[in-house]
Amino acid sequence: MGCSFSGLNALYDSVNGGGDVWINENRFRIVRQLGEGGFAYVYLVKEVVNVSSPASSGGRAAVGGGLSKKVKDKSHLSVDGTYAMKKVLIQNNEQLELVREEIRVSSLFNHSNLLPLLDHAIISVKATQEGSWNHEAYLLFPVHLDGTLLDNSAAMKSKKEFFSTTDVLQIFRQLCAGLKNMHNLDPPYAHNDVKPGNVLLTHRKGQSPLAILMDFGSARPAMKQIRSRSEALQLQEWASEHCSAPFRAPELWDCPSHADIDERTDIWSLGCTLYAIMYGVSPFEYALGESGGSLQLAIVNAQIKWPAGPKPPYPEALHQFVTWMLQPQAAVRPHIDDIIIHVDKLISKFSN
Repeated sequence: MGCSFSGLNALYDSVNGGGDVWINENRFRIVRQLGEGGFAYVYLVKEVVNVSSPASSGGRAAVGGGLSKKVKDKSHLSVDGTYAMKKVLIQNNEQLELVREEIRVSSLFNHSNLLPLLDHAIISVKATQEGSWNHEAYLLFPVHLDGTLLDNSAAMKSKKEFFSTTDVLQIFRQLCAGLKNMHNLDPPYAHNDVKPGNVLLTHRKGQSPLAILMDFGSARPAMKQIRSRSEALQLQEWASEHCSAPFRAPELWDCPSHADIDERTDIWSLGCTLYAIMYGVSPFEYALGESGGSLQLAIVNAQIKWPAGPKPPYPEALHQFVTWMLQPQAAVRPHIDDIIIHVDKLISKFSN
């Protein structure tokens, strides 16, 4: 996908008091802000369909309005025209390249458990300093208003509620399916930031929640050959900026000077996330609350603590499953295909 730099492609409509935004040829009305973090803001938007356009004359073409002409997979189109729009404020060339890379990487994936990028635009905007220019990026996604796994876990924890064993396994199975799509690319891609905050849930009546992995800003080709102390330190520095600490694999905390890093960094994060689906936190966050505790030491030594859970408790097989993924030595950690075989066996064993 190419990025457009025309100032007309993503511009607030001043006539409507900044309430509308154009992404390329399609217009969206901002309904409300959904969240923010760093230099990014996420809004709920609704497509404004031109009533005189052929797309508004009825039938399936009307779903998605003008966007329907651009999106290949029609299942990604919203029936009511609502979407999530991420606005990123870009202040330097390094940030611009990161956004361009996120757009490029997002276009590589096509799976029902990976959040698709529907459209995007990058524009130049006048900066506050005289004569300087910055950029703004607008990224359009399907909207999932039930929030992230992190949001849901926090709400459940406040009520002392837990996911059922069936829901734990079904949510996890969907994350595995999305990651398998990334890991099976040529070359394989690692997500590098698998965690509850990057998992969207949509509740469904009579079945387990739909789980979708999002945020590919840290996704990169998985295979990395480290052949010097300098390269090891560079990887650790990159990981400290792009991989959330409680879910970061040991080899990204303390990388050897001679190492072959692969997509099994995600398997570690996946094991932490399975634990978090059950208990609401990473298996190592306890170290942050201990006097003299060290998150890094807890992770590199795989010092897992099991908190009190639901009654009856989760099956011991789930604890063993987590431990299997959280092996400090990446070379003996399972691959995603191994994980899927095992989770399918657990689903068959513990399904209601």
